[in-house]
Amino acid sequence: MYCAGKEPRQAHRSGLLPATGRYGVPSFKEPAVSNQKSNINKIPNSGNRNQEQNNDSSLITHHSSLLLEIGTEEIPARFLPPALCDLKEIAAKTFDEFRTGYQSIRTYATPRRLALIISGVNPAQKDVVKEVFGPSKKAAFDEQGNPTKAAAGFANSLGLSVSDLKIKIKGKAEYIAAVIEEKGLETKTALPEIAKKIILSLHFPKSMRWGNGSLYFARPISWILALYGAETVHFQLDGVNSSNMTKGHRFLSPAAFQVKDIASYMSLLENNFVILDQEKRKNSIRKNIAALFNSPDIQPVIDEELLEMVTYIVEYPVPVLCSFKAEYLKLPKELLSTVMKDHQKYFGVEDSNANLLNHFVVISNTIAENAETIRIGAERVITARFDDAKFYYHEDTAKSLQARVESLKDVTFHDQLGSLHEKTERIMAIAAFLSEKISPHLKDKVLRAARLSKADLITGVIREFPELQGIMGKYYATHDTEDSEVAAAIEEQYLPKNYGDRVPQTDIGAIVSLADRIDNISSFFSVGLVPTGSEDPFALRRQAMGIISIILEKGYDLNPGEIFGYALTNLRNLKSVEKTLEDILNFMEQRTEFILSSSGYGQDLINSVISLSSVQPLKLITMRLNALQELRREEIFPDFLLAVKRVHNITPKTPLQPVNTGLFVQEEEKNLYASFVALRNTCMPLLADEKFSDGIRVFFQIAPPINTFFDKVMVMDRQEEIRTNRLALLKGIWETLSLIADFSKIR
Repeated sequence: MYCAGKEPRQAHRSGLLPATGRYGVPSFKEPAVSNQKSNINKIPNSGNRNQEQNNDSSLITHHSSLLLEIGTEEIPARFLPPALCDLKEIAAKTFDEFRTGYQSIRTYATPRRLALIISGVNPAQKDVVKEVFGPSKKAAFDEQGNPTKAAAGFANSLGLSVSDLKIKIKGKAEYIAAVIEEKGLETKTALPEIAKKIILSLHFPKSMRWGNGSLYFARPISWILALYGAETVHFQLDGVNSSNMTKGHRFLSPAAFQVKDIASYMSLLENNFVILDQEKRKNSIRKNIAALFNSPDIQPVIDEELLEMVTYIVEYPVPVLCSFKAEYLKLPKELLSTVMKDHQKYFGVEDSNANLLNHFVVISNTIAENAETIRIGAERVITARFDDAKFYYHEDTAKSLQARVESLKDVTFHDQLGSLHEKTERIMAIAAFLSEKISPHLKDKVLRAARLSKADLITGVIREFPELQGIMGKYYATHDTEDSEVAAAIEEQYLPKNYGDRVPQTDIGAIVSLADRIDNISSFFSVGLVPTGSEDPFALRRQAMGIISIILEKGYDLNPGEIFGYALTNLRNLKSVEKTLEDILNFMEQRTEFILSSSGYGQDLINSVISLSSVQPLKLITMRLNALQELRREEIFPDFLLAVKRVHNITPKTPLQPVNTGLFVQEEEKNLYASFVALRNTCMPLLADEKFSDGIRVFFQIAPPINTFFDKVMVMDRQEEIRTNRLALLKGIWETLSLIADFSKIR
């Protein structure tokens, strides 16, 4: 559900007046259009129709339910899911303000209507007792204690006598006050204002005003249906009068009709070719598309994003099976799929090997009798779109990617950062640097992939379908007989698309992807175009997440400070490398912290190692976290933690001279130093071998000597050189432990 986690509170709410204001082939099921009627012409649904209607009605037949339907011109599908969520929240908030209780809120949407059903509405608003303050006591009574005109005026304004007033303390002064019990009014008297406020509180990504009115809404409001039980809730909003009338399907049942009560509302709409419940429409689409096919080897591609979109485009969904010329299947699959899904909102059809077939399903907004007309129209449209795609593809393949690279000089990447050709050169430099660290034997292929990485951006297909960048580059590179790994890397450079998506599978692709993202962040930071608050126009946060995800999932031994430091050397006119690098590393640290937190590590453990993320490979950070997460469950860990925190608390931040063993006076400090040196010599090789659990566990043994030291030795000795030497000993212990983690931040 779109509004998961946002279910409004129920039952206890109260309020009336505000307290303060979408032809068969042999292997398909082969229905003629007339056979489709038997499957589709009836109200499509995902189960027993009567049962579904009964389930709906059982929730809305209460005599004190409120129905509010806002009838409009077609609202864009992308507006509707968030509008449903907002409508529920606004209704809950408004009922709270008007002190009226209810049992449940349900919201529905089609392209032409937003509907709200609030069940179990209390018949009257809750009574409220208010304390109203008037003038100060000093102004309300004269020296003899007689009420002044101020007191009398205050009392009269409330319909009270002066004797009904009380003296109350507010702050440091006394005031006259009145306690007023305000009886709750009948709910129906305030419902007009409640309904109007709910409608006026709705906001959309884009709104419009129409006619001579002043109201802004997603699309013009044509009618308003408002019922409280069986009674009409009368009000006017920007020239539209509410009533008990609604409308069905725009073409199949355009006339207005009366809704006598809320219980019959949904069934009346279905009789007039409108399936109000969006989940029912979605299930109907899914089920009836599947019903068009009877072979497990031939299946529709039910893309959930497309399904969601189509659900909000139609009021009466009927699937129609269509086809196109098989010759178009010679075009790249992704190109055909993009035309169908993203541009036409059609569902593709595949075989059991995920090969695209020359069929598709269109979700019509009409009855099955019109399926043939729909099929002819959809096939004509898809043919035209595929012809365009075919033209662009053949034009593009007439010129190699290598031949296009020089033309990148004529394309601006950013007015402060040069051309796409300059960016390509920066990507190549960073990719070469990364390749030396990750897979030196792949360097030539990495450089080739980097060189061709942006050449597809100036092709006809990408100009028409920009979402296919990289994907088409792979096809063009394959057409040009480039190495298959190079071709794959051109596509993989854009992975992951979002946090949590798959990362590049090949090292070549991963290196080019990293190089591109590293350059983007370095470049934009170098000219001061950094993310601020909710503003991130160049999606640098997402690119940072991609860098971190690739490094962690691929296990690359890369140091963020080193790679970004190198990237900045490729930029011209950079005023301060140090300051820019510092800003970038702080930015990357924030993204790293987010990813580690999302991975389930405790915040205190993250805090203890996050400062190392700029100077050490990220994989070593996660190794530390895994070790700390494991070791903190051991019985001895709390004692170790307490001991090292004692060291931290007294360790000065200022530099000190190295420890002078000749200045040790007491056996306890000699023993602590000897234990520390021995443990350090054992621990460091383990850490170098990335055995963090073993290394930290070695240092557990330092807790007893530390505690004995603090119990027996006066650190702050009167003699400065002895005092300083003891502090140097403690500082050496803490600085060594800090190479592992900042234990002071662990709880």
